[in-house]
Amino acid sequence: MNNLLKLSFLVIPTVYFSQNFAVSSIPEELKNKANIVVRNEVSTYVINSIDNMEIDHQNVFTVMNKAGDDDATVVIPYDKSTKVSDIKVQILDADGKVIKKYSKSDFTDVSSVSAGALYQDDRILYLHYIPVNYPYSISYSFHVKTPNTIFLPDFYPFLEYNKSIENSKLNIINKSGIKLRTKNVESVFAKVSASGDDNNLVYSYQNVPAIEKENYSPSLKMILPKVQFSLEKFNLEGKQGDMANWTTFGTWMYNNLLTPVSVVTPEIKAEVAALNLTGTTSEKVKKIFQYMQNKTRYVNVSIGIGGWQPMIPDDVRRKGYGDCKGLTNYMKTLLDAAGIKSYYSVIWSDETPLSFDPDFPKMGGNHVILMIPTEKETIWLENTSQQIAFNHLSYSTTDRNVLAVKENGIDIIKTPVYKPEESQEIIKTKVILNEDNSIDLSSDFYYSNAQYDFNMPLVGLSKEDAKEALKGRYDHLKISNLEVNNINNDKDKAQLTYDAKFKVNDYSKKLGNDMFFRVLPLLETSNINSNEERMLPLSLSFSYQDIYETEFVLPSGYKVAEKPMPIALSSEFGNYNLDFKVDGNKIFVNRKITISKGNFPKEKFKAYADFRKKTANLDNMKILISKQ
Repeated sequence: MNNLLKLSFLVIPTVYFSQNFAVSSIPEELKNKANIVVRNEVSTYVINSIDNMEIDHQNVFTVMNKAGDDDATVVIPYDKSTKVSDIKVQILDADGKVIKKYSKSDFTDVSSVSAGALYQDDRILYLHYIPVNYPYSISYSFHVKTPNTIFLPDFYPFLEYNKSIENSKLNIINKSGIKLRTKNVESVFAKVSASGDDNNLVYSYQNVPAIEKENYSPSLKMILPKVQFSLEKFNLEGKQGDMANWTTFGTWMYNNLLTPVSVVTPEIKAEVAALNLTGTTSEKVKKIFQYMQNKTRYVNVSIGIGGWQPMIPDDVRRKGYGDCKGLTNYMKTLLDAAGIKSYYSVIWSDETPLSFDPDFPKMGGNHVILMIPTEKETIWLENTSQQIAFNHLSYSTTDRNVLAVKENGIDIIKTPVYKPEESQEIIKTKVILNEDNSIDLSSDFYYSNAQYDFNMPLVGLSKEDAKEALKGRYDHLKISNLEVNNINNDKDKAQLTYDAKFKVNDYSKKLGNDMFFRVLPLLETSNINSNEERMLPLSLSFSYQDIYETEFVLPSGYKVAEKPMPIALSSEFGNYNLDFKVDGNKIFVNRKITISKGNFPKEKFKAYADFRKKTANLDNMKILISKQ
């Protein structure tokens, strides 16, 4: 490193705290839509050796209004191997003058996860300032020393909405002699500047305006620029490894994280033998999986090699609980005892389908599932739920890749993608129209795959809670005399069904001898605003198909004044059909909409909004009947 660059890192704290942070100096374009403005953020990572890294972090940000308070908490994560020191916090008024100071003793130290965690090495120090006036600024800094060099963060401008960036900088000084790989992912939303050489890297963002959340938009991680970093050799809690490629990294994971805790004990052998397994591989896997589901429950247990190593399977067997790592490895060990090969698979669980980069090995993922190749199909198991169906992945783990850890490395494999007709909502309803404008309904509900996931919270509810849930879903109706029965979770097919009976008051309207009513009582739709100035791409996050079959029984003496014509709409986003049939004193209404997932440029948003406006208008169509 040249002397000038060395000097620049040494004087950062002095310059940092002497700058003018008056709110009046913020450029107007950075105030627009911003609840928080990052004035100056500098993170410096010094990699001294394979097991010695130091981090200096300084940040000054301005909270523009009350909406920014939730993101104004100073949070410093750490674990048993991480040493945090030199914590300084200052509160600045709108003129940039210091009005309050804090130190480490003012922070609260808590576990970094919810109360559902039983064991947890990861902790956070946090300080939440309660402001008197707006705007105000928070300036803070701290120093971290850690032996774990496997974790180098991706450098984004931000990952929150309504936050703008005046200056943000990341410095990486590599003194270790180990090759540091980088990858720059560009974006139209911001530009990252780069300087320095291979061992002294400087990246920065300047004057990045805030982004406001828009309906049907992708995760910010999918659209913002980033710089990725990865050391070819690393340390994690004393376990040194090679990340030159996915093969060497996968071998390290297999040998250091899995093998030491994947022992088939005599007790586990006895468990499997007692199941008397017969039939195909799939049938054997299902029997073991359902046994494991009935025996265990999910508890967050983030201990062991930085929270990345699973619990010992025999401990899960004895205690009856584990986290995603422990439960998945327990299931894998049960299959090992049965002579069935399976693969511990690391994945990003998120509503947005995040995937690993095949060309850039890097530690990542936030969840673990199990993959079992069989003679007929690949079986995927989500092991943390006692209710989820066999060989079913939820919408938060489909359509992305996993790191399937094997003895000789990692295979990057894609999880299933559900077609629209595989993720259905089907509601069949009989409606009796009454003279007093009320209706009596009897409905059968069916949900599959992704829509099965959305409705899973109904499983296990008491009858009273299930009724309240249904009232909340259909709060546009005046429901009374509600009964919800036969909630059935088909864990073989990933299908949820139930039936309901209830009365709705004031549903129809009378006009002399005529009565009119909406054709779809169990659907409340609203229009999408297509007039907004769209800034973000359009993202339809999952494919689905909704089918509503409704039979109306007319009151005595009434007939349909005019049967509506069938309607069909088609677009690049999906299709819509609405059909009518009249048979005596009955009207049959069939409505089907099919939407295919996809990502589209922002210019397509108006076309999608117009398509959904048309479908919403049709969903709100009314039928007129007349008394003869």
